[in-house]
Amino acid sequence: PEIRERLFPNSNLKGPANVFVLPDLESANISFNLVRSMTDGVVIGPILMGLSRPVHILTPASTPRRVVNMTAIACVEAQIRAAAGV
Repeated sequence: PEIRERLFPNSNLKGPANVFVLPDLESANISFNLVRSMTDGVVIGPILMGLSRPVHILTPASTPRRVVNMTAIACVEAQIRAAAGV
């Protein structure tokens, strides 16, 4: 938080980060699985950004809860894009 406050003093973000930004899909997958196996929190993702349409990754091992969470995120993204005329 201190670095963010120094570099971006007008940022609305507060507290520690809860998002990972990684350079490629392989790094993201490794990090995602590492965090998932070491915590007991609810993991939502991975969420791919920067594509022309909402796209998310689900594996055959995905739980029903993960499928519902990712579907909800994709629906909200599609609604936002439709409202923006994208």
